[in-house]
Amino acid sequence: MTRYDVLTFGESMMRLTPPGFLRIEQTRSFDIWVGGTESNTAVGLARLGMNAAWLSRLPATPVGRYISNRIAQYGVDVSNVVWADEDERLGIYFHEKAQAPRASEIIYDRRDSAMSRMSPEDLPDGLFEAGISRMLHVTGITLAISDSARETVREAMRRAKAAGWRVSFDSNYRSKLWSGAAAARGCDLAMSLADVIFCPLGDYRVMFGEAAKETAIESLARNYPQALIIMTMGADGALARAPAGELLRQPAILADEVGRIGGGDAFTAGFLYAWLSFDDLELALKWGVAMSAHKYTIPGDLPLVDREAVAALVAGAAGGGLIR
Repeated sequence: MTRYDVLTFGESMMRLTPPGFLRIEQTRSFDIWVGGTESNTAVGLARLGMNAAWLSRLPATPVGRYISNRIAQYGVDVSNVVWADEDERLGIYFHEKAQAPRASEIIYDRRDSAMSRMSPEDLPDGLFEAGISRMLHVTGITLAISDSARETVREAMRRAKAAGWRVSFDSNYRSKLWSGAAAARGCDLAMSLADVIFCPLGDYRVMFGEAAKETAIESLARNYPQALIIMTMGADGALARAPAGELLRQPAILADEVGRIGGGDAFTAGFLYAWLSFDDLELALKWGVAMSAHKYTIPGDLPLVDREAVAALVAGAAGGGLIR
């Protein structure tokens, strides 16, 4: 028995969003949400019944504890969080929601955050050992926020592999953090260490160049032959390419959008849950798209799904618009 099914590692921030569709410059209040791709994934896994943990570095302040407490509230183990001095800061971001033709906008205020200062020396002693977790999950966002965070992610991946854990990596490209070319270079080592690579088709095209979806996933498979490659394509669903060459396709489950942010993290949680639980690639894709569809109906960043509802959607038994 292991302590955790999945340990996720990365930065979570406070999200400030004007109510309704107000612009930031006209609002008098903000709705507060907690968001970070790795903690979103951990919450999704916990909601599906897995033992999930989240590793990060937070300032020892009320706002730092707010982040930790909210993630723990949904069943995620936060006991490995590294607490920085009170004079360090929490990253925040602003989300201005809009409807067409006006585009929604995200503004980061995360430079020099506590997490960006994390170094390999901060990794908890005794955590990356055999029997502690089945899998480590990390993303390209943490690679992008600072040089020290990038080296810490790489060291965590090396230690996890040495301990016999599986490693999952999501490219999770963010144009406000680095260029496509820099992301391709920065993600290369992580992808070479990963057992599972999540790379949306949009990320691939920014990082590696325009390509058809089948060409893109086969290119990743050639460059990282050890990994199971998962490529999400929005409304076109998802592809999976096993190291042995098997290629599977899964249509998307369309949903009325309430909260788009975190949809990809929900897909990752659903996929990893089913893959680790059932060792069935086709079923894992179905759980991924079902989780993502459910997240689209939930405000905020966190996928606060009900496992039974997701399972019903996977089985094709869900009825939209009904009162339960």
